[in-house]
Amino acid sequence: MTGIKRMLIVGGVAGGASCGARARRLSEDIEIILFERGPYVSFANCGLPYYVGDVIQEEKELFLATPELFQKRFNIDVRVENEVVLIDRDKSEVEIKDLKTNTLYREPYDALVLSPGANPITPPLSGIDFPGIFTLRTVPDSRRIREWIVKNRVNTALIVGGGFIGLEMAENLVKRGISVTIVEMLQQVMPALDPEMAAHIYDHIKSCGVSLCLNQQVTGFKQGTKGGISVELESNKTIVTDMVLLALGVRPDITLAKQTGLEIGARGGIYVDDQMHTSDEKIWAVGDAVESQDFVTSEMSLIPLAGPANRQGRIAADVILGRDSRFRGIQGTAVCGIFDMTVASTGVSEKNIKRIKTTGENLNYEKVYLHPNNHAGYYPKAEAIAMKLIFSPDDGTILGAQAVGKEGVEKRIDIISMAIQMRSTVFDLEDVELCYSPQFGSAKDPVNFAGMVAANTLRGDAPIAHWEDIRDSNAIIIDVRDPDEFEDGAVQDAINIPLSELRQRIDELPRDQEIFIYCAIGQRSYYATRILHLNGFKVRNLSGGKKTYMAFEQLLSNSE
Repeated sequence: MTGIKRMLIVGGVAGGASCGARARRLSEDIEIILFERGPYVSFANCGLPYYVGDVIQEEKELFLATPELFQKRFNIDVRVENEVVLIDRDKSEVEIKDLKTNTLYREPYDALVLSPGANPITPPLSGIDFPGIFTLRTVPDSRRIREWIVKNRVNTALIVGGGFIGLEMAENLVKRGISVTIVEMLQQVMPALDPEMAAHIYDHIKSCGVSLCLNQQVTGFKQGTKGGISVELESNKTIVTDMVLLALGVRPDITLAKQTGLEIGARGGIYVDDQMHTSDEKIWAVGDAVESQDFVTSEMSLIPLAGPANRQGRIAADVILGRDSRFRGIQGTAVCGIFDMTVASTGVSEKNIKRIKTTGENLNYEKVYLHPNNHAGYYPKAEAIAMKLIFSPDDGTILGAQAVGKEGVEKRIDIISMAIQMRSTVFDLEDVELCYSPQFGSAKDPVNFAGMVAANTLRGDAPIAHWEDIRDSNAIIIDVRDPDEFEDGAVQDAINIPLSELRQRIDELPRDQEIFIYCAIGQRSYYATRILHLNGFKVRNLSGGKKTYMAFEQLLSNSE
């Protein structure tokens, strides 16, 4: 033991609550007090959109634990509606304001854990405080939104921001019969994804009745002349709506840490090391308020996710009570349901790699696209998954992955997430043994296919090209689909030589000029690439086929 007799925790929910429970499991001797300024100590943030949408109908289902449960099960003194307003580092004391009685009192500590979380971003726009404009971060937030919908008979809603919360709220409001418009300042929804992967979501959202305004920024709000809220856009367009949800992301709550003089990182979160120590030896910090090292790039990052917050809380408790636990870093593994579509990602994105390169760092990468079925094609209701795998061209180390589809998406990303944790390569994905039954997968799982496609590229068996590069190339473009597919729509200037005719027509192709080949999703063009490669041609397969090409075309149309 470390001699710690009194441990105070500021903030509950994921990080603080898990820290307290873990500490009690490690010691029956220490006194643990948890202060939470809100009315609830542990609730399901991620369930809030589904409570608004009536998928979760009882508010009590959101509560994971109560102060009474913490007292009875863990002998932890939880004080809700008690806000820590000051940390006296010289005396090792905190000052607390009881929000129910408006009185101040102090408590000493041997170890102090900060888990203040993050606050929704609310830009300083005119009219931002009008009734009917909401953020969604807490149970009371969701309660106010539900009450507004019923009281005002809401028919239309505008969501500012097309990230996780924005898209989940769009789905849940539509389920309540509300017409939804999303305004997003970028040319894509789901900013965590690379743009061409997010393009797979665009038509799906529109088909579900959601209006999208991309490349648009909200400049202010006014009261509508006939009721409602008039939302002003930078294009001088206005949209009148019954309610507005701000879903612009969150910022770490560092008010107390800054006031206390703790070190703040370059990205605006509390600085911590891999044992969750702050710059004060008696103070630890966990959760959305801290900066964490990116597992892949080693950059410091701010990624507010419940899973890492829980792990950080456990690690802080371990370290305080004498165990040598360390946080490995954060990968940003995340999933989002959008109507009946699933979007998931892990590791580093291509756009983040490009951003890092602009700072002078050099992270070499290659990428492949593929569109395998979620389970055996002969079994009913097989659906394609659009996948992107990013890896090192030097040794095949996996750097990141993204996937969009209807079923089985998160399963594949979870597997690749674990592979990244183990510093695995694309060659490992080729050989990984996974469950197979026709309703669940294929003998060659999409994860195996991703590894095979990437490994073939690194071995030189199937050199690849990318659609965004063809405008700068003098290569001949060959479409190896069947004639009826070609007639239904083809890439400009492409020549149609069906795969079944390729060997007979091989003399039509030049041996002194590079050839790019594509098909629908990349499989037939891979076969064609091998045929031509073995016959001495300079040939590359356009990764992901026409399906990926259409995603890039969608991206271009979104930017116009």
